Amino acid sequence: MSTVPPPQPLVRRVPPGVWTALVWCASTLFTLLTTFRLPGEVQPGQWPAAQLYRWDGLTCLAVSTALALQAGRLLLRRPLLALALTVLAAIAETVTLGVGQLPMAQYLTVMVALYFIAATHPRRIALTALAMAIGTLIVYLAVRLLRGWSVGTSAELAVALVTVIAWLLGNSAHRTRAHAAQLSAEHAARAVTAERLRIAREMHDTVAHSIGIIALQAGAASRVATTRPDAALAAMRAVENEGRETLAGLRRMLVALRAADEGEVPQAVPAGLEDVDRLAATTTAAGVRVEVRRLGEARQLPPDIDLSAFRIVQESVTNVVRHAGTRQCHVTLRYGDDELALEITDEGSGRGSATDTGFGLAGMRERVALLHGEFTAAPRPEGGFRVAARLPLPAAAR
Repeated sequence: MSTVPPPQPLVRRVPPGVWTALVWCASTLFTLLTTFRLPGEVQPGQWPAAQLYRWDGLTCLAVSTALALQAGRLLLRRPLLALALTVLAAIAETVTLGVGQLPMAQYLTVMVALYFIAATHPRRIALTALAMAIGTLIVYLAVRLLRGWSVGTSAELAVALVTVIAWLLGNSAHRTRAHAAQLSAEHAARAVTAERLRIAREMHDTVAHSIGIIALQAGAASRVATTRPDAALAAMRAVENEGRETLAGLRRMLVALRAADEGEVPQAVPAGLEDVDRLAATTTAAGVRVEVRRLGEARQLPPDIDLSAFRIVQESVTNVVRHAGTRQCHVTLRYGDDELALEITDEGSGRGSATDTGFGLAGMRERVALLHGEFTAAPRPEGGFRVAARLPLPAAAR
Protein backbone atom coordinates (compact mmCIF):
# COMPACT_ATOMS: atom_id res chain seq x y z
CA MET A 1 0.00 0.00 0.00
CA SER A 2 1.71 3.17 -1.22
CA THR A 3 1.55 6.42 0.67
CA VAL A 4 1.92 9.90 -0.77
CA PRO A 5 4.78 11.77 0.93
CA PRO A 6 3.89 15.17 2.39
CA PRO A 7 4.87 18.17 0.26
CA GLN A 8 8.18 19.83 1.02
CA PRO A 9 8.26 23.29 2.61
CA LEU A 10 8.25 26.27 0.26
CA VAL A 11 11.89 27.01 1.08
CA ARG A 12 12.92 23.62 -0.32
CA ARG A 13 10.57 23.67 -3.31
CA VAL A 14 11.98 26.95 -4.67
CA PRO A 15 15.37 26.40 -6.42
CA PRO A 16 18.43 28.26 -5.05
CA GLY A 17 18.77 30.22 -8.30
CA VAL A 18 15.25 31.58 -7.93
CA TRP A 19 15.96 32.62 -4.34
CA THR A 20 19.09 34.44 -5.54
CA ALA A 21 17.11 36.34 -8.17
CA LEU A 22 14.35 37.22 -5.70
CA VAL A 23 16.84 38.51 -3.14
CA TRP A 24 18.54 40.63 -5.81
CA CYS A 25 15.25 42.21 -6.88
CA ALA A 26 14.22 42.83 -3.28
CA SER A 27 17.56 44.42 -2.34
CA THR A 28 17.53 46.62 -5.46
CA LEU A 29 14.00 47.77 -4.67
CA PHE A 30 15.05 48.47 -1.10
CA THR A 31 18.01 50.55 -2.32
CA LEU A 32 15.78 52.63 -4.58
CA LEU A 33 13.27 53.18 -1.77
CA THR A 34 15.97 54.51 0.56
CA THR A 35 16.69 57.35 -1.89
CA PHE A 36 13.21 58.73 -1.28
CA ARG A 37 11.95 60.42 1.86
CA LEU A 38 9.53 57.89 3.21
CA PRO A 39 6.64 58.80 5.55
CA GLY A 40 7.92 59.84 8.97
CA GLU A 41 11.44 60.70 7.75
CA VAL A 42 12.96 64.16 7.75
CA GLN A 43 15.28 63.24 4.87
CA PRO A 44 15.93 60.14 2.73
CA GLY A 45 17.90 57.28 4.18
CA GLN A 46 20.64 58.02 1.67
CA TRP A 47 20.99 60.75 -0.90
CA PRO A 48 20.98 59.38 -4.45
CA ALA A 49 24.06 59.80 -6.59
CA ALA A 50 23.73 61.62 -9.85
CA GLN A 51 24.63 58.49 -11.79
CA LEU A 52 21.47 56.76 -10.56
CA TYR A 53 19.28 58.83 -12.87
CA ARG A 54 21.61 59.13 -15.86
CA TRP A 55 21.92 56.75 -18.80
CA ASP A 56 25.22 55.38 -17.53
CA GLY A 57 23.74 54.70 -14.11
CA LEU A 58 20.69 52.97 -15.59
CA THR A 59 23.00 50.96 -17.82
CA CYS A 60 25.01 49.79 -14.81
CA LEU A 61 21.79 48.88 -13.06
CA ALA A 62 20.61 46.82 -16.05
CA VAL A 63 24.00 45.11 -16.44
CA SER A 64 24.20 44.25 -12.75
CA THR A 65 20.68 42.79 -12.81
CA ALA A 66 21.56 40.67 -15.84
CA LEU A 67 24.68 39.41 -14.05
CA ALA A 68 22.68 38.51 -10.94
CA LEU A 69 20.04 36.63 -12.94
CA GLN A 70 22.71 34.71 -14.85
CA ALA A 71 24.41 33.84 -11.56
CA GLY A 72 21.15 32.32 -10.34
CA ARG A 73 21.04 30.06 -13.41
CA LEU A 74 24.62 28.84 -12.86
CA LEU A 75 24.51 28.51 -9.07
CA LEU A 76 24.09 24.71 -8.94
CA ARG A 77 26.21 23.80 -11.97
CA ARG A 78 29.12 26.26 -11.66
CA PRO A 79 28.99 27.69 -8.14
CA LEU A 80 32.25 29.67 -8.15
CA LEU A 81 31.43 31.36 -11.46
CA ALA A 82 27.95 32.17 -10.15
CA LEU A 83 29.42 33.73 -7.01
CA ALA A 84 31.84 35.78 -9.10
CA LEU A 85 28.94 37.12 -11.16
CA THR A 86 27.00 38.12 -8.03
CA VAL A 87 30.09 39.94 -6.73
CA LEU A 88 30.45 41.81 -10.03
CA ALA A 89 26.74 42.66 -9.94
CA ALA A 90 27.08 44.07 -6.41
CA ILE A 91 30.08 46.20 -7.43
CA ALA A 92 28.34 47.45 -10.60
CA GLU A 93 25.25 48.54 -8.70
CA THR A 94 27.32 50.15 -5.94
CA VAL A 95 29.01 52.39 -8.53
CA THR A 96 25.66 54.14 -9.13
CA LEU A 97 25.20 54.87 -5.41
CA GLY A 98 28.33 56.95 -4.71
CA VAL A 99 29.10 55.29 -1.36
CA GLY A 100 32.44 54.37 0.21
CA GLN A 101 31.81 50.67 0.71
CA LEU A 102 29.86 47.71 -0.64
CA PRO A 103 26.53 48.17 1.17
CA MET A 104 24.75 45.37 3.00
CA ALA A 105 21.77 45.46 0.60
CA GLN A 106 23.97 45.07 -2.48
CA TYR A 107 25.99 42.26 -0.89
CA LEU A 108 22.94 40.38 0.35
CA THR A 109 22.69 38.40 -2.90
CA VAL A 110 26.32 37.37 -2.50
CA MET A 111 25.52 36.13 1.01
CA VAL A 112 22.53 34.09 -0.18
CA ALA A 113 24.58 32.52 -2.98
CA LEU A 114 27.37 31.78 -0.50
CA TYR A 115 24.88 30.06 1.80
CA PHE A 116 23.63 27.73 -0.94
CA ILE A 117 27.17 26.96 -2.10
CA ALA A 118 28.22 26.01 1.44
CA ALA A 119 25.03 23.97 1.93
CA THR A 120 25.12 21.98 -1.31
CA HIS A 121 28.75 21.66 -2.42
CA PRO A 122 31.92 20.04 -1.05
CA ARG A 123 33.89 21.83 1.64
CA ARG A 124 36.74 22.75 -0.69
CA ILE A 125 34.41 24.69 -3.01
CA ALA A 126 32.65 26.26 -0.03
CA LEU A 127 35.92 27.54 1.47
CA THR A 128 37.00 28.91 -1.91
CA ALA A 129 33.68 30.75 -2.21
CA LEU A 130 34.11 32.24 1.28
CA ALA A 131 37.60 33.44 0.42
CA MET A 132 36.25 35.08 -2.75
CA ALA A 133 33.46 36.87 -0.88
CA ILE A 134 35.65 38.19 1.95
CA GLY A 135 38.57 38.91 -0.37
CA THR A 136 36.34 41.10 -2.54
CA LEU A 137 35.47 43.30 0.46
CA ILE A 138 39.14 43.66 1.40
CA VAL A 139 40.24 44.48 -2.15
CA TYR A 140 37.40 46.98 -2.59
CA LEU A 141 38.41 48.91 0.53
CA ALA A 142 42.13 48.68 -0.34
CA VAL A 143 41.57 50.18 -3.80
CA ARG A 144 39.61 53.09 -2.41
CA LEU A 145 42.25 53.73 0.24
CA LEU A 146 45.08 53.67 -2.30
CA ARG A 147 43.25 56.19 -4.44
CA GLY A 148 42.60 58.45 -1.45
CA TRP A 149 38.86 58.03 -1.50
CA SER A 150 36.67 57.84 1.59
CA VAL A 151 35.79 54.37 2.85
CA GLY A 152 33.16 53.00 5.22
CA THR A 153 35.32 50.58 7.17
CA SER A 154 32.84 50.02 10.03
CA ALA A 155 29.96 49.26 7.65
CA GLU A 156 32.19 46.93 5.64
CA LEU A 157 33.18 45.03 8.78
CA ALA A 158 29.49 44.45 9.48
CA VAL A 159 29.02 43.17 5.91
CA ALA A 160 31.99 40.82 6.34
CA LEU A 161 30.58 39.52 9.63
CA VAL A 162 27.16 38.75 8.13
CA THR A 163 28.88 37.09 5.15
CA VAL A 164 30.78 34.75 7.46
CA ILE A 165 27.56 33.99 9.37
CA ALA A 166 25.79 33.10 6.09
CA TRP A 167 28.63 30.71 5.21
CA LEU A 168 28.51 29.12 8.66
CA LEU A 169 24.77 28.55 8.35
CA GLY A 170 25.22 26.92 4.96
CA ASN A 171 28.08 24.77 6.22
CA SER A 172 25.95 23.70 9.19
CA ALA A 173 23.10 22.73 6.85
CA HIS A 174 25.55 20.72 4.74
CA ARG A 175 26.90 18.87 7.77
CA THR A 176 23.39 18.20 9.07
CA ARG A 177 22.37 16.73 5.72
CA ALA A 178 25.52 14.61 5.55
CA HIS A 179 24.97 13.37 9.11
CA ALA A 180 21.35 12.47 8.34
CA ALA A 181 22.45 10.58 5.22
CA GLN A 182 25.06 8.69 7.25
CA LEU A 183 22.50 7.79 9.91
CA SER A 184 20.08 6.64 7.22
CA ALA A 185 22.76 4.46 5.63
CA GLU A 186 23.70 2.96 8.99
CA HIS A 187 20.04 2.32 9.80
CA ALA A 188 19.56 0.60 6.44
CA ALA A 189 22.68 -1.50 7.03
CA ARG A 190 21.45 -2.51 10.50
CA ALA A 191 18.04 -3.37 9.07
CA VAL A 192 19.63 -5.55 6.39
CA THR A 193 21.81 -7.28 9.00
CA ALA A 194 18.83 -7.86 11.29
CA GLU A 195 16.82 -9.28 8.40
CA ARG A 196 19.67 -11.58 7.42
CA LEU A 197 19.92 -12.83 11.00
CA ARG A 198 16.17 -13.34 11.16
CA ILE A 199 16.20 -15.34 7.93
CA ALA A 200 19.18 -17.36 9.17
CA ARG A 201 17.36 -18.17 12.42
CA GLU A 202 14.20 -19.20 10.58
CA MET A 203 16.14 -21.34 8.13
CA HIS A 204 18.13 -22.98 10.90
CA ASP A 205 15.13 -23.64 13.11
CA THR A 206 13.03 -24.92 10.21
CA VAL A 207 15.66 -27.23 8.76
CA ALA A 208 17.65 -28.39 11.80
CA HIS A 209 14.74 -30.13 13.52
CA SER A 210 13.59 -31.85 10.35
CA ILE A 211 17.09 -33.01 9.48
CA GLY A 212 17.48 -34.42 13.00
CA ILE A 213 14.23 -36.36 12.70
CA ILE A 214 15.17 -37.58 9.23
CA ALA A 215 18.57 -38.76 10.51
CA LEU A 216 16.91 -40.67 13.39
CA GLN A 217 14.35 -42.33 11.13
CA ALA A 218 16.93 -43.19 8.47
CA GLY A 219 19.22 -44.67 11.11
CA ALA A 220 16.37 -46.75 12.53
CA ALA A 221 15.43 -47.93 9.04
CA SER A 222 18.97 -49.02 8.26
CA ARG A 223 19.20 -51.03 11.46
CA VAL A 224 15.99 -53.00 10.91
CA ALA A 225 15.97 -53.09 7.12
CA THR A 226 16.81 -56.84 6.98
CA THR A 227 15.10 -58.08 10.14
CA ARG A 228 11.94 -55.91 10.18
CA PRO A 229 11.24 -54.61 6.68
CA ASP A 230 7.82 -53.30 7.67
CA ALA A 231 9.32 -51.08 10.39
CA ALA A 232 12.01 -49.91 7.99
CA LEU A 233 9.34 -49.03 5.40
CA ALA A 234 7.38 -47.06 8.02
CA ALA A 235 10.53 -45.19 9.02
CA MET A 236 11.30 -44.28 5.42
CA ARG A 237 7.73 -43.07 4.94
CA ALA A 238 8.23 -40.87 7.99
CA VAL A 239 11.43 -39.57 6.39
CA GLU A 240 9.50 -38.78 3.23
CA ASN A 241 6.72 -36.96 5.11
CA GLU A 242 9.18 -34.95 7.17
CA GLY A 243 11.12 -34.00 4.04
CA ARG A 244 7.95 -32.86 2.30
CA GLU A 245 6.90 -30.76 5.30
CA THR A 246 10.36 -29.17 5.42
CA LEU A 247 10.23 -28.31 1.73
CA ALA A 248 6.75 -26.84 2.18
CA GLY A 249 7.98 -24.69 5.06
CA LEU A 250 10.95 -23.46 3.05
CA ARG A 251 8.66 -22.70 0.11
CA ARG A 252 6.34 -20.65 2.33
CA MET A 253 9.33 -18.73 3.69
CA LEU A 254 10.69 -17.97 0.21
CA VAL A 255 7.25 -16.87 -1.00
CA ALA A 256 6.94 -14.53 2.00
CA LEU A 257 10.41 -13.08 1.36
CA ARG A 258 9.68 -12.57 -2.33
CA ALA A 259 6.37 -10.88 -1.53
CA ALA A 260 8.10 -8.53 0.91
CA ASP A 261 10.77 -7.72 -1.69
CA GLU A 262 8.06 -6.82 -4.24
CA GLY A 263 6.31 -4.49 -1.80
CA GLU A 264 3.48 -6.86 -0.89
CA VAL A 265 2.39 -7.73 2.61
CA PRO A 266 3.89 -11.17 3.32
CA GLN A 267 1.74 -13.87 4.85
CA ALA A 268 3.05 -15.06 8.18
CA VAL A 269 4.46 -18.58 8.29
CA PRO A 270 1.85 -20.62 10.23
CA ALA A 271 3.96 -21.65 13.21
CA GLY A 272 3.20 -21.16 16.88
CA LEU A 273 2.69 -22.89 20.19
CA GLU A 274 -0.33 -24.70 18.75
CA ASP A 275 2.17 -26.73 16.71
CA VAL A 276 4.01 -28.01 19.80
CA ASP A 277 1.81 -31.10 20.00
CA ARG A 278 2.52 -31.92 16.34
CA LEU A 279 6.22 -31.38 17.01
CA ALA A 280 6.05 -33.71 20.01
CA ALA A 281 4.24 -36.39 18.00
CA THR A 282 6.75 -36.26 15.17
CA THR A 283 9.72 -36.41 17.51
CA THR A 284 8.16 -39.23 19.55
CA ALA A 285 7.60 -41.22 16.37
CA ALA A 286 11.27 -40.76 15.56
CA GLY A 287 12.29 -42.37 18.85
CA VAL A 288 12.59 -39.52 21.36
CA ARG A 289 9.51 -39.14 23.55
CA VAL A 290 8.43 -35.54 24.19
CA GLU A 291 6.07 -34.84 27.08
CA VAL A 292 4.28 -31.49 26.87
CA ARG A 293 2.76 -29.87 29.94
CA ARG A 294 0.79 -26.60 29.92
CA LEU A 295 0.30 -24.60 33.11
CA GLY A 296 -1.96 -21.61 33.45
CA GLU A 297 -4.62 -20.39 31.05
CA ALA A 298 -3.53 -20.91 27.45
CA ARG A 299 -4.50 -17.93 25.28
CA GLN A 300 -3.77 -16.26 21.99
CA LEU A 301 -0.36 -14.58 21.96
CA PRO A 302 1.09 -11.89 19.69
CA PRO A 303 2.52 -13.46 16.51
CA ASP A 304 6.14 -12.56 17.26
CA ILE A 305 6.02 -14.06 20.76
CA ASP A 306 4.06 -17.11 19.57
CA LEU A 307 6.53 -17.84 16.75
CA SER A 308 9.62 -17.22 18.90
CA ALA A 309 8.30 -19.47 21.69
CA PHE A 310 7.65 -22.29 19.24
CA ARG A 311 11.09 -21.90 17.64
CA ILE A 312 12.75 -22.05 21.07
CA VAL A 313 10.89 -25.28 21.89
CA GLN A 314 11.64 -26.70 18.44
CA GLU A 315 15.35 -25.93 18.62
CA SER A 316 15.62 -27.28 22.17
CA VAL A 317 13.94 -30.53 21.18
CA THR A 318 16.22 -30.72 18.13
CA ASN A 319 19.27 -30.39 20.39
CA VAL A 320 17.92 -33.21 22.57
CA VAL A 321 17.50 -35.42 19.51
CA ARG A 322 20.97 -34.63 18.14
CA HIS A 323 23.13 -34.32 21.24
CA ALA A 324 21.49 -35.50 24.46
CA GLY A 325 21.71 -39.26 23.92
CA THR A 326 18.39 -39.81 25.66
CA ARG A 327 14.99 -41.13 24.68
CA GLN A 328 12.86 -38.62 26.57
CA CYS A 329 12.52 -34.89 27.25
CA HIS A 330 9.98 -32.63 28.95
CA VAL A 331 8.49 -29.39 27.66
CA THR A 332 6.68 -27.06 30.08
CA LEU A 333 4.68 -24.04 28.92
CA ARG A 334 3.67 -21.75 31.79
CA TYR A 335 1.21 -18.95 30.96
CA GLY A 336 1.58 -16.26 33.61
CA ASP A 337 -0.26 -13.00 34.05
CA ASP A 338 2.48 -10.91 32.49
CA GLU A 339 4.92 -13.42 30.98
CA LEU A 340 5.24 -16.72 29.17
CA ALA A 341 7.76 -19.15 30.68
CA LEU A 342 9.28 -22.02 28.72
CA GLU A 343 11.31 -24.90 30.10
CA ILE A 344 12.77 -27.82 28.17
CA THR A 345 14.67 -30.44 30.16
CA ASP A 346 16.20 -33.85 29.50
CA GLU A 347 18.13 -36.44 31.46
CA GLY A 348 20.67 -37.25 28.80
CA SER A 349 24.42 -37.28 28.88
CA GLY A 350 25.12 -35.10 25.85
CA ARG A 351 27.97 -32.66 25.45
CA GLY A 352 25.85 -29.50 25.52
CA SER A 353 27.08 -26.58 27.59
CA ALA A 354 25.94 -23.07 28.47
CA THR A 355 28.74 -21.63 26.35
CA ASP A 356 27.93 -23.64 23.23
CA THR A 357 28.97 -21.63 20.16
CA GLY A 358 26.55 -23.36 17.80
CA PHE A 359 23.83 -21.50 15.96
CA GLY A 360 21.02 -23.06 17.99
CA LEU A 361 21.66 -21.50 21.39
CA ALA A 362 22.81 -18.24 19.80
CA GLY A 363 19.61 -18.04 17.79
CA MET A 364 17.48 -18.68 20.87
CA ARG A 365 19.32 -15.99 22.82
CA GLU A 366 18.79 -13.51 19.98
CA ARG A 367 15.08 -14.28 19.81
CA VAL A 368 14.63 -13.77 23.55
CA ALA A 369 16.76 -10.61 23.55
CA LEU A 370 14.65 -9.09 20.77
CA LEU A 371 11.57 -9.63 22.94
CA HIS A 372 13.32 -8.20 26.05
CA GLY A 373 13.08 -11.50 27.88
CA GLU A 374 15.44 -13.73 29.87
CA PHE A 375 17.19 -16.85 28.60
CA THR A 376 19.27 -19.51 30.32
CA ALA A 377 20.75 -22.76 29.02
CA ALA A 378 22.96 -24.92 31.22
CA PRO A 379 23.56 -28.50 32.35
CA ARG A 380 21.44 -29.70 35.27
CA PRO A 381 23.16 -30.67 38.54
CA GLU A 382 21.29 -33.99 38.57
CA GLY A 383 22.24 -34.69 34.96
CA GLY A 384 20.92 -33.68 31.59
CA PHE A 385 20.37 -30.20 30.20
CA ARG A 386 17.86 -27.41 30.81
CA VAL A 387 16.76 -24.58 28.54
CA ALA A 388 14.53 -21.89 30.05
CA ALA A 389 13.12 -18.65 28.66
CA ARG A 390 10.85 -15.96 30.04
CA LEU A 391 9.06 -13.78 27.52
CA PRO A 392 7.21 -10.68 28.80
CA LEU A 393 3.71 -10.25 27.43
CA PRO A 394 2.31 -6.90 26.27
CA ALA A 395 -0.70 -5.49 28.05
CA ALA A 396 -3.05 -6.52 25.22
CA ALA A 397 -2.13 -10.20 25.69
CA ARG A 398 -2.54 -10.29 29.47
